[in-house]
Amino acid sequence: MNNIDFAYPYFLYFLLVIPLLILWYWFKYKKNNADIQVSTTESFENTPKSIRQYLFHGLFVLRILAIALLIIALARPQTSTSRKDITIEGIDIVMALDVSGSMLAQDLRPDRLEAAKDVAIDFILGRPNDRVGLVIFSGETFTQCPLTTDHAVIKNLFKDVKSGMIEDGTAIGDGLATAVNRLKDSKAISKVIILLTDGVNNMGSLDPLSAAEIAKIYGIRIYTIGVGTIGMAPYPVQTPFGLKYQDMEVNIDEDLLRQVAVMTNGKYFRATSNRKLKEIYKEIEIIKKAKIDTIYSENNELTTLSQKLTITSFDSGYYAIPPIRFLYKEHGDTNIYTEETQALLLEVITIPVDTTQAFKDIKTPIKAPYTFREAMPWILIGIAAILITLLVQLKEI
Repeated sequence: MNNIDFAYPYFLYFLLVIPLLILWYWFKYKKNNADIQVSTTESFENTPKSIRQYLFHGLFVLRILAIALLIIALARPQTSTSRKDITIEGIDIVMALDVSGSMLAQDLRPDRLEAAKDVAIDFILGRPNDRVGLVIFSGETFTQCPLTTDHAVIKNLFKDVKSGMIEDGTAIGDGLATAVNRLKDSKAISKVIILLTDGVNNMGSLDPLSAAEIAKIYGIRIYTIGVGTIGMAPYPVQTPFGLKYQDMEVNIDEDLLRQVAVMTNGKYFRATSNRKLKEIYKEIEIIKKAKIDTIYSENNELTTLSQKLTITSFDSGYYAIPPIRFLYKEHGDTNIYTEETQALLLEVITIPVDTTQAFKDIKTPIKAPYTFREAMPWILIGIAAILITLLVQLKEI
């Protein structure tokens, strides 16, 4: 109802007649006197009332309702819907999260896994235009949530992640391969994997470097995070007396994680505390924005160059646009990267056109909107109906 408007809203002023009619009817009914006057009506008090008595004012109510609806109809109420197509180019992100038993170590609070989940959820909620997926791994791996823009769903699925959901171990390569599989067919402007682990690859059928090579082929960047303090950390150990925590040395294969990140033009981070983990996600956010700006810059450059490659001949035939090579630097990076477009082959076919006849064919008039003159008959009918109603009422006086 909020989208209703009126083509002729000034007709609604006729609704002011309705209170006047009600007021006139009330005075008229109040001044009515009985044709036969009696000294008392006590003898009629126990007489049952008929339907006609209950509906004594019904005819007047229906007349008022008819007049009101007629006035509203003359004002031409109408609803309108508007549609706006918006193209949002976001990033596709898959978060690969280690859920092995060592993630329960309490060098981060309350433990590594819960700290990683909390920071990751905040990171996701800050990216409303991106599709985000979740892959969990330990000794095995599976997709907890495919790529989605429904961040409320992935937030709830993150909360359901617990250590012990799958076989224990650390299959970093398999976790990366599953994440790559979720991104390989993506058409997003940028594809990113954020891998968080606290151990050494000791299980799985695919080694992490091979998975990184596959990611590189599909243009996927991998940011790796090694979570855990430096030195000793309290790890959970199952004993005959229940779960106990023992200080054990933190062992993270940083060289492997760094190599995986470098191979895919990503970056390795070390999270030794909750605060450091939050800072890492903020830094990843900045890096991704910088890389996206670079991609947009390349597109703008392509647009500028394509405007210079103008075909001046209108002869039929094939025209080849040679490949264009770009050299660029990314923000905060001293390396120079090379990108080359593919050669384009254009087929041009000219068709003779009689320009004088072409413009003569455009002669279909555009129908004007509903005009006041076209609405005039309905206006007169409405006014006539109101006058007839008033005359009927006056005649009954």
